[in-house]
Amino acid sequence: MYKYKYILPLLALCAASVLSACSSGKDAAGDEESVANAITPVTVTHIETGAVSDTILLNATSTFLQRSYVKANAIGYVEKVNVKPGQFVQKGQLLFVIKTKEAQSIGNAINVLDTTFRFSGMNRIRAASSGYITQLTHQLGDYVQDGEQMAVISDHNSFAFLLQVPYEMHQLMAHNQTLQLTLPDGVKLMGQVTSVMPNVDTLSQTQGLVIKVNSPQPLPENLIAKARIIKAAKDNAVMLPKSAVLSNETLSEFWVMKLINDSTAIKVPVTKGIETNAKIEITSPAFQVSDRIVETGNYGLADTAKIKITRP
Repeated sequence: MYKYKYILPLLALCAASVLSACSSGKDAAGDEESVANAITPVTVTHIETGAVSDTILLNATSTFLQRSYVKANAIGYVEKVNVKPGQFVQKGQLLFVIKTKEAQSIGNAINVLDTTFRFSGMNRIRAASSGYITQLTHQLGDYVQDGEQMAVISDHNSFAFLLQVPYEMHQLMAHNQTLQLTLPDGVKLMGQVTSVMPNVDTLSQTQGLVIKVNSPQPLPENLIAKARIIKAAKDNAVMLPKSAVLSNETLSEFWVMKLINDSTAIKVPVTKGIETNAKIEITSPAFQVSDRIVETGNYGLADTAKIKITRP
């Protein structure tokens, strides 16, 4: 009796352990089966064929390449000022009238002595070119010396955008003589490269390009626009949405999930070409127009994954 007293509880404990192990085994097998049979909802897309380009954006600053400096032609006092800062003037337009200090001192005494002399002492200064008055240094009544600067005229015909291009990209500019410029307000203008500066900046190693634009309205100086430079372009490229192409952590391998039927997707390695903000060119393998590629829901899918097609 003493032996049976301890054997019976031991047998009960062993039986409970065996039942618990069997139950755990069934649960694990059920979990593995549910994972294997998991179905992922996805949306699909097809390849597209069209033009694609790889571009780079650089800043271009508006400027007046030529300026005309208006200078006094005599020593005297400013008698008239016919312009103000920011005003547009035509070539030959009267800007200033200077009364010489001799005329200021003796007045019309000479004309009183000799009426045929016709001495006035007034010197008129006219604009040498058309443009905007960007600087005005003297006002009415100022005393000026001969040759002293009185105003600066920015020649409107010399208005252009100056684009600083890294010198290692200068070979690309042979195929980018016509550029698209985007202004800060979103307006797009087409520009033509007219000349290349013969010097390179010492620190940045960039070379200046002069870009002429045809704008329907005047543009201010020091305006920064975005110039789009094409690095590579193709007319009939095979493309997929960017979300349809997957990669590893080091971006050394790329693949897509291709449907072989309505419920199974397989992993297909691809080689990509030109990449834009929304599209990626696929250079290999050659896909058919009828091929269905997973666009969303493809992240983490294994090869031969079970999927369910849903509408986007």
